[in-house]
Amino acid sequence: MRHRSLDAGIGDSSACPVDATEGAGYITNQSVINSTFVPPSPPPPEEAHAKRERRKEARPGELLDAALDLFVEKGFAATRSEEVAVRAGVSKGTLFLYFPSKEELFKAVVRENIVGRVNEGLAELQRFEGSSADMLRFAMCEWWNRVGATKASGITKLVMSEARNFPEIAAFYEQEVMVPGRNLIRHILQRGVTSGEFRPLDLDMAVFSVIAPMVFLIMWKHSMGPCAAGVNLDPLRFIDSQANTILYGMLAAPPSPPPTSPAP
Repeated sequence: MRHRSLDAGIGDSSACPVDATEGAGYITNQSVINSTFVPPSPPPPEEAHAKRERRKEARPGELLDAALDLFVEKGFAATRSEEVAVRAGVSKGTLFLYFPSKEELFKAVVRENIVGRVNEGLAELQRFEGSSADMLRFAMCEWWNRVGATKASGITKLVMSEARNFPEIAAFYEQEVMVPGRNLIRHILQRGVTSGEFRPLDLDMAVFSVIAPMVFLIMWKHSMGPCAAGVNLDPLRFIDSQANTILYGMLAAPPSPPPTSPAP
């Protein structure tokens, strides 16, 4: 009996059946050569560098988005930096490269999502040419559209809940959000008084008459609303009603207003 050499087929085309008929299902040596995988060429260095730079530029925004989500979901005290990094898909070291502490991260979230939106609204109000009553109504509605209706409104609820435990955070929020907000409302009210559209007001207290409905809406959205499932509170309708009450009162024929108490 003739035994075939173990080396048979190496370099011998008879070892691998070849069918000259196209589509016969056999693999020819030439077909193997033709189907050999050729890896794609790497991108040019400048293209790879540009992609890394775009990713680097987007990273702070991704970290702020992740932090906003967690601060609103869990609060300031319960949110850990490691959780923010994981949700953003980066290491903790990368997070601290951009924001050296959780406090600085929180401040950046507030500046991006609240202070920035308030400044946008302020720029629009500076171009406003209507009456002071319309200006006040516009400011209240814009606050809801830019902040109240967004996830960032949960930051206000967070500050109210945790201010006593984190006085530095409370002081920061007061200076960067509350003071500019009060000054803006005071400006609108003073504009109306100066033009004769509004009667003389105790501006220090009148400012809080405008702020109070806004704070109520935030508390309703994040805390009270789930306890009153049968109540359909439309935010913009509520704001319109509150603006009417502030501007026109509730009496059908209001008497002459009492003299305004001087501010202490």
